[in-house]
Amino acid sequence: QVQLVESGGGLVQAGGSLRLSCAASGRTLDFNSLGWFRQSPGKEREFVAAMNWRGDITSYADSVKGRFKISRNSAKDTVCLQKNDNKPEDTSLYYCATSEIVLRRGAILGSRDYNSWGQGTQVTVSS
Repeated sequence: QVQLVESGGGLVQAGGSLRLSCAASGRTLDFNSLGWFRQSPGKEREFVAAMNWRGDITSYADSVKGRFKISRNSAKDTVCLQKNDNKPEDTSLYYCATSEIVLRRGAILGSRDYNSWGQGTQVTVSS
């Protein structure tokens, strides 16, 4: 079992930046991909970004391309989501999740493809 803990959420002004982190522990060799999702009240969970564990393949939702960047700190088993140029519509509860499925170039894994989830970290963007 993999344990995931998100951190770094908070309040940011529109146009500002925020860096989310996801620390993985436990059976970290059991997953091949890691993703970030977000969910707002009354809405479905939405894909944000993903990467394979080697870090050489990434994918992004169209709504965040060019603004968000997913990266990995292999020494700390941590994956980060750098959120630049935040917009009010980025306000949401952000989750990281792991999947045993290998992320292929150009592909996006759905939330059902992920089997371990963190508790989430809240991001609020003020206009």
